[in-house]
Amino acid sequence: MSRLAGGARTALVAPVREAEAVVGPFRRVLDHTASWPVPAHVTVLYPFLTPERITKTVIDGVRACLATVPAFACTFSRVAWFGQDVMWLAPEPDAPFRALTEAVVRRFPECPPYRGAHPDPTPHLTVGSAHLADLAAMRQAAGELEAKVPIRARIDRVRLIAGNDAPGSWRTVGEFTLQTA
Repeated sequence: MSRLAGGARTALVAPVREAEAVVGPFRRVLDHTASWPVPAHVTVLYPFLTPERITKTVIDGVRACLATVPAFACTFSRVAWFGQDVMWLAPEPDAPFRALTEAVVRRFPECPPYRGAHPDPTPHLTVGSAHLADLAAMRQAAGELEAKVPIRARIDRVRLIAGNDAPGSWRTVGEFTLQTA
């Protein structure tokens, strides 16, 4: 994989296509990752390996461990918060997202979620954060969003993405299909 300038990193994310129409307008104003452009998603593992460590062997390893996890349906019906810094939608059930993270961490134990800062990370779809938005704007958006949920989604793939903090820098490096019945 070619090098990306300026603090490049990678992540594994479960895109939530069904949420994009609802949360997209809020994310463009409230979530700095929307400009990278990272789609509406639930993070499976961040950070993952550095971009220069992404090889065919790594991609094959990710594919192998994710192939053991079945595709699943979930519903985003509740707006939640991490303090006053991050506003997000809670997936129900969240256990399948946890299973995705656990499968990848078992295969790549050198990549604990959030560098180990959150040993049991809460699966969530970020809508806004204090990186870009102020609390008043996020509260207003949360009220509007409450009227637009639930969002029903089918999670059937995970993407390996890479980029840095520059707008437009993130791109898909690999896409992995989950097991279907």
